[in-house]
Amino acid sequence: MLRYFSYIGLLFLVILVSACNNAPEESVVMHTLPSIAAAGSAEPHLALTPGGQVVMSWLETQGDDAVLRVSTLHDHSWQTPVTVTRGDNWFVNWADFPSVVPVSDTVWAAHWLVRTSGGVYSYDVAIAVSKDAGQSWSEPVTPHDDGTATEHGFVTLFPWSGSVGAIWLDGRNTATNDVAEAHGGSHGGGMTLRSARIGIDGSISQPQIIDELVCDCCQTDVAVTADGPVAVYRNRTDKEVRDIHVVSTRNGQWQGDTPVADDGWNIAACPVNGPVISARDDAVAVAWFTAANEDTRVKIAWSSDAGHSFGEAIDIDSDRPVGRVDVELIDNETAVVSWLRTGNDRLGEICLRLVHASGKLGPVQVIARTGASRMSGFPQMVRQGEGLVLAWTDTSGDSSRVVSARLNSASLTIR
Repeated sequence: MLRYFSYIGLLFLVILVSACNNAPEESVVMHTLPSIAAAGSAEPHLALTPGGQVVMSWLETQGDDAVLRVSTLHDHSWQTPVTVTRGDNWFVNWADFPSVVPVSDTVWAAHWLVRTSGGVYSYDVAIAVSKDAGQSWSEPVTPHDDGTATEHGFVTLFPWSGSVGAIWLDGRNTATNDVAEAHGGSHGGGMTLRSARIGIDGSISQPQIIDELVCDCCQTDVAVTADGPVAVYRNRTDKEVRDIHVVSTRNGQWQGDTPVADDGWNIAACPVNGPVISARDDAVAVAWFTAANEDTRVKIAWSSDAGHSFGEAIDIDSDRPVGRVDVELIDNETAVVSWLRTGNDRLGEICLRLVHASGKLGPVQVIARTGASRMSGFPQMVRQGEGLVLAWTDTSGDSSRVVSARLNSASLTIR
């Protein structure tokens, strides 16, 4: 993507449990799940069906093809995977990865990125729909019709009033001659955030522009509250301040571009470090990374009114974090946050911490040691019942492989 601001990548070498340097020692029991993905697999994505079943998608390589695979978790075993689709013209990127997302127990949606003529960073979004819980898939459709040889990615799919909602970063306004000389020159305009609905029959409706200027390559996220979907993303001002904003829906329209917090992070580059959101009823938690004033921090902010307003941000960690956050609500006032930080030996450490809306924090817990390769991608976390399911790309062997584990959230405490 445009002008990457590089951070240490994720590489899970082992699953171990110990305490971070500035926190009380604490134990968390994690159980690895039998691997279902082939050698060379990467870029997992986790989601839940409305009934609470965990769905994992990932990429494999077969010859010249990239292959999108999906499986469901039953008890402690992944079921036989299904191939969603495959292609030899995909845009495959460590930070901008495909997904499979159930919008009902039977209707699922999948997305991936397809290269177009025009340049290295010219690609479109492809979305397919399954009516039988991922067993078979429709022909893909593209939610945007601008036809420009620019970037379209960082997609989030979500259920939206009986249809599939999609938001994505859309680069149609950035087009100049030779696509800004492969991103080395100035752009014709800024990256936008847009949305559309995809019907079960593949129809595209209600295309909307959500924000006319956003960060070029930070992940987006959506949670569904009692009032409807709430989207979170990294905004961008004309003075290059890139803080976290949310928008919510009313009568099918995105409204109320609201800053989650006023970090004031001024950076003339994309940190490739998007925010995440989790919701239950009217309770919303947003977590993110910032390096405003060269002070690296992981933060969380709470909303009790379905994302229309947020309380003061709470610091989760300021001890060498490099971001890659995730968040899951345990209940309406408690969340677990995960992130990556730099260890004393300059390798990475994946940490978890429980946080209450009042600001009370549990101990920081290191659940894995990490390496420095971008190819290890972004870890994933979903809550299932009383536990958490995690997935990541392990590149500690001769080739990468998607692996996963369970963690009992009851072992995470606030003192």
